[in-house]
Amino acid sequence: MSKRPIIEPFRIKSVEPIRTTTREERQRLIEASGYNLFLVPSEAILIDLLTDSGTSAMSTEQWAAMMRGDESYAGSPSFVRFRDSIQAIFGFRHVIPTHQGRAAERILFTVMCKKGDIVPNNTHFDTTRANCEFVGAQALDLPIPEAKEPSQVHPFKGNMDTARLAEAIEREGAKKIPLVMLTVTNNSGGGQPVSMANIREVKQICRKHGIPLYIDACRFAENSYFIKLREPGYAGKSPREIARELFSYADGCTMSAKKDGLANIGGFLCTNDDSIAQQQKDLLILTEGFPTYGGLAGRDLEAIAVGLNEALEEDYLHYRIASTAFLGNHIAAEGVPIVQPPGGHAIYLDARAFLPHIPPSQFPGVALANELYLEGGIRSVEIGTLMFGEHARMDLVRLAIPRRVYTQSHIEYVVEVILDVWRRREAIPGYDVVHQAPFLRHFSARLKPRSTRA
Repeated sequence: MSKRPIIEPFRIKSVEPIRTTTREERQRLIEASGYNLFLVPSEAILIDLLTDSGTSAMSTEQWAAMMRGDESYAGSPSFVRFRDSIQAIFGFRHVIPTHQGRAAERILFTVMCKKGDIVPNNTHFDTTRANCEFVGAQALDLPIPEAKEPSQVHPFKGNMDTARLAEAIEREGAKKIPLVMLTVTNNSGGGQPVSMANIREVKQICRKHGIPLYIDACRFAENSYFIKLREPGYAGKSPREIARELFSYADGCTMSAKKDGLANIGGFLCTNDDSIAQQQKDLLILTEGFPTYGGLAGRDLEAIAVGLNEALEEDYLHYRIASTAFLGNHIAAEGVPIVQPPGGHAIYLDARAFLPHIPPSQFPGVALANELYLEGGIRSVEIGTLMFGEHARMDLVRLAIPRRVYTQSHIEYVVEVILDVWRRREAIPGYDVVHQAPFLRHFSARLKPRSTRA
């Protein structure tokens, strides 16, 4: 029997035009934006792979659910459906809605951390690290050694180094570690999954020392599907069953529903601790809103309630993972260095290996991302020295694929643009920063290529 090609498991009911620009137009736009792709207007982007956060195409069922959104300030039935959907998958006692994931992070760290505390994670993402450090705690990354080698293949490269976790707890003392986090999938580490065995081992260490374990659950469905595909004993389980087991080892979670919630806005914070939950709700009221809406409209609560379930559908996940791998495998076959194996939501180009003539101090990730835009109107994002400064172990360019938005022909176009840039990589210059903010500088920094620096 021949192997049939993977097709999109949906039909397109509404379309949005995208505009092709000339290279001259893109050159003017990127100069005006300080060579920062965050500052380029979206209508000047042909293929937008900046992020998979909040950029999903919503389904007919989500749009239908939004029409019954109840906008009552308190006690909305939309919240009840939101809460019930989350509890059916995640299993936590308390569900606190927030306007997006970083709001959940801010509340979590404000309630649970104090100055001088340490928060271990497999790898903190940018907003997680910033919110942790804003309250005076130290964000400690503990990826496994394989995660630091982009070309090395490992089925669960997102795992936490449990030996180093145990050492950190013994060295610092459990009282200095208010919680441990696991990010699934590990975004900053190349979109790599975490194994169930690793989650169990982390939980055992946490339980021994009385430390709560929290999951950064943004891409929990993709992580669950990777477990099904790669971890012995899970091939016969559904993604939903795997997700339920995954969260059974945790004491709470943060979630940006803009990823595997398939929604354009929203998030939530969960916990099993009654006392912690009350403190979190008190803080929620101060900046987000009443605990039954938390900064969201009723229609947003409805869209998330449906989207979380759609993200666990096996046909969708099969297509999602295969489409991303198609991009990664095709460029890797031509010699383009990527983080191996391909991740779930994105392909990560290894900018240091792609542009070995540009040292980290000259931001090779920025240089590569800008060149992809100039060549073909593709917007990506640097995950490296500009984003993380001294904490950057790698300089990567993330090509994050929005869910249910682009077709196979779009992905094939991206492949061709990357290969065109690869063929002339030696001519690409490094960059210098000319302006930066004290926090999350990559969002607003302005840069200039060294070859044209005044």
